Amino acid sequence: MNRYCFALDLKESPKLIVAYVEAHKRVWPEVEAGFKATGIITLELYHVENRLFMIMDTQTGFSFKKKQTYDNAQPKIKQWETEMERYQKLLPNTLTGTKWRLMERIYNYTKPN
Repeated sequence: MNRYCFALDLKESPKLIVAYVEAHKRVWPEVEAGFKATGIITLELYHVENRLFMIMDTQTGFSFKKKQTYDNAQPKIKQWETEMERYQKLLPNTLTGTKWRLMERIYNYTKPN
């Protein structure tokens, strides 16, 4: 299993932030089916003010490229992403064609036996 952590901002509008959070209480089944089909085991979103943090655990062999190819072939996933974009504000230096910025782990604590 692999773990990936990402960051993204929301537009600084309390109304839009509430709407984004509400939308994620009803994620479309096609979006969740896409997670399963592409090897995502768990996906969690957290937010504080307008900052989002996503933790994604995937099966061994997971590929971001394969997920993107799958998503691009799914009209409902593309529609969901388009709808979510109206709430999102990219972090500085985000590469063209991406939204979420992959984060680098800089510290890890594991309880000793």
